[in-house]
Amino acid sequence: MRAGPRNLITDVEGLLVGNAGDLRLCSGVTVLTAGRPFTTAVHVMGGAPGTRETDLLAPDRLVQAADALVLSGGSALGLSAACGVADALRAAGRGFAVDGQHVPIVPAAILFDLGNGGAKDWDTNPYPALGRAALEAAGVEFALGTAGAGTGATLHGLKGGLGSASAVLEAGGFTVGALVAVNAVGAATVADGPEFWAAPWELGDEFGGLGLPARFAPAAEARPGKTPGAATTLAIVATDAALSQAEATRLAVAAHDGIGRALVPAHTPLDGDLVFAVSTGRRALGDPVADLFRLGHAAAACLARAIARGVYLARPAAGDSLPAWSARFAGRARPD
Repeated sequence: MRAGPRNLITDVEGLLVGNAGDLRLCSGVTVLTAGRPFTTAVHVMGGAPGTRETDLLAPDRLVQAADALVLSGGSALGLSAACGVADALRAAGRGFAVDGQHVPIVPAAILFDLGNGGAKDWDTNPYPALGRAALEAAGVEFALGTAGAGTGATLHGLKGGLGSASAVLEAGGFTVGALVAVNAVGAATVADGPEFWAAPWELGDEFGGLGLPARFAPAAEARPGKTPGAATTLAIVATDAALSQAEATRLAVAAHDGIGRALVPAHTPLDGDLVFAVSTGRRALGDPVADLFRLGHAAAACLARAIARGVYLARPAAGDSLPAWSARFAGRARPD
């Protein structure tokens, strides 16, 4: 397994990602889309999710594909980012065709960043405009760290951020990618050091190449580091393998292992952890059992790496309630 040429989810051919953020608001939106609808599924393991249209993504539902996926700050208020995306897609003639109309399918998930010190005293909800702006910015290159839905994210002891990673499998040549907004109760780094829990899955030095510390206390008891209801890790994993919605659901389930590898603790009653899974269908499975097995492992590894990259690449900013990794561990490996 090796990283794709960009080490971004857009290494899955056909996918585009756009960010829109407001540093004064200290929040933002990330949109994943493509030129045509893509098979989409979801699996939720956190105890405090906030979502739109996720029931539609069950394998027994009428609609099997989405036009875009939205990750947003703003808690429940941020769900309206999907309205801005849907309006723009409808204006472009995109959407599920029914009775002479087009209805864009835009599932969304939100994280809580209302308490991070940003200016939240708006008269008009800013998220529909941020959603539209993120869609308009969609391309194969996009910023990580303090960007998009990761703009105002935090986790235990550090700023969170937007992360992405990719992998190309030797068997079958499939590409897998992950995109994540990290706003967790748990910690991405081990104890008080700079090393990332995701280190065993790191490719090269994509988040510093620090490895794991020689010794740590794996039995240490975790304590909540954030207000209940103020945390969530939102992720999308994608592949060019042709998957049914049921198979994509299994990919989302497997990818949750990546959250557990990169954040300690994970999937708590105080997190809204969820994973969307996307299939562009460009490459047929050779062996449906063996290939899905490999894809699940690759998705979990990619997601763990993406989480660490999102935290590693977060940038310091005026008014931060928590330090960025690069500021707290100055003198260690830092973002370029």
